Amino acid sequence: VLGKIINMKLTLFMNCKSKLSEAPLQRHEETDSPSDIEDVIVVLNSFKSKILEMEVQRKPHKINKDVLTDKDEEKGMWDYIKSFTGKLHEDDEPKEKDILNIFSVASGHLYERFLRIMMLSVLRNTKTQVKFWFLKNYLSPSFKEIIPHMAKQYGFQYELVQYKWPHWLHQQTEKQRIIWGYKILFLDVLFPLAVNKIIFVDADQVVRHDLKELRDFDLGGAPYGYTPFCDSRANMEGYRFWKTGYWASHLLGRKYHISALYVVDFKIFRRIEAGDKLRGRYQALSQDPNSLSNLDQDLPNDMIYQVAIKSLPQDWLWCEAWCDDESKQRAKTIDLCNNPKTKEPKLEAAARIIPEWVEYDAEIQQLLDHLENKKKSTISAHDEL
Repeated sequence: VLGKIINMKLTLFMNCKSKLSEAPLQRHEETDSPSDIEDVIVVLNSFKSKILEMEVQRKPHKINKDVLTDKDEEKGMWDYIKSFTGKLHEDDEPKEKDILNIFSVASGHLYERFLRIMMLSVLRNTKTQVKFWFLKNYLSPSFKEIIPHMAKQYGFQYELVQYKWPHWLHQQTEKQRIIWGYKILFLDVLFPLAVNKIIFVDADQVVRHDLKELRDFDLGGAPYGYTPFCDSRANMEGYRFWKTGYWASHLLGRKYHISALYVVDFKIFRRIEAGDKLRGRYQALSQDPNSLSNLDQDLPNDMIYQVAIKSLPQDWLWCEAWCDDESKQRAKTIDLCNNPKTKEPKLEAAARIIPEWVEYDAEIQQLLDHLENKKKSTISAHDEL
C-alpha cells in the first residue's frame, strides 16, 4: 500500500512541476534536497503529512495567469490532482455529470427509519443514477447490514465515509452537536476530489422533485446554496429569532438560511479554502457556550461575508412550522423541522403532513420483514444440519 501511495505522490509532483513551469521555483524548505537547487527531492517514509514551503516567481508573460483555475483551456491544479485520485475509484463508476451524490447523517433507529424513507423518495423522483453518502460514525449495525440489500433492490450506489475530529479543533461533547459539526466542518475532506457537487438532505425530509435540477442549479459563483427560512406563516413571527438581536445586526436584511437542504460546489469550495475558513471561525466561536446554538446553520450564516451563500428558491424546502399551507403545493421537498410552538412528535407529524410518507414507510417495512424472514429461514436450515 505504501508503494502505491509513493507512486501516487510522485505522479502528483511531476504534474505540479509541469504546471510550475509558468511560475519557476525560487526557494523551497522542509524538503530533502538543498534549498539552492531547482529539483525538489521529497522522501516519503511514513503516512504522516509533510508540509513543504515553496516560493515561486511568475514569468512576465504569465503574470495574470491563475495556476489553480480551470477556466482556461489548460488544466488547473485541481484537474491534475483529480486525474490521479480518480484512479483510486472504480473505473466503471458513472461520470460525475451523470450521478446524483446525496449526503445525509442519522443517529438512532428513529432517524434511520426516516433516512430510508428519504432515500426512497429521492429515487422515486429521478431517473439519474444516485449515490448516497452516509456518515459512518453513528450508523447502527442493523442499518449497515440492511443498506446493501436496499442498494440491490432499488439500484443505487452508496458509500460510508468517516473522519476523525482533529485533536486541535475544539471538541463537542453532545452527540447531536458533534453530528452538526460533521455536517458542515469537514465537507472538503469527507469526499473524494472526483466528486464535484454534493447535495445534503436531512434524514427527516421527503423529496418530491428531481434533485438533478438542484445539482445543476447555477450558484452564481458561491461555494454552496441554502434555502432561507420561510416567512409566510404569520403566527410564527415571534419565534423567528434571526429577525432580532445579533442576527438582525449581522445579516442587515439578508436571509437566514436553514441547513436541512444544501448543495455544495466543491470546485469553488476548495478553491476559496472555505473549509479552513469555517473551521477557523468555529474555533473562535465555539469557546463561548452561548454561541452556535444551532451549529450546523449558525456557522454558515455567520460566515456569509467570507463564504457566500446562494439563496435557493423557497420552493426547494417547505416545513409546516414556518411556511403557510398555500405554498405546500409547490414544495419540492418537505422537511419535518421541529415546531417550537406545538412540539409535535415527528412520527405523528410525518403521517399527518406528508401523505406519501405512510406509503414509503410501509414499502420499506415490507422489505425489512422479507429480509428478516429470509435470515430466520437461513438460520433454521443451518440448525437442522
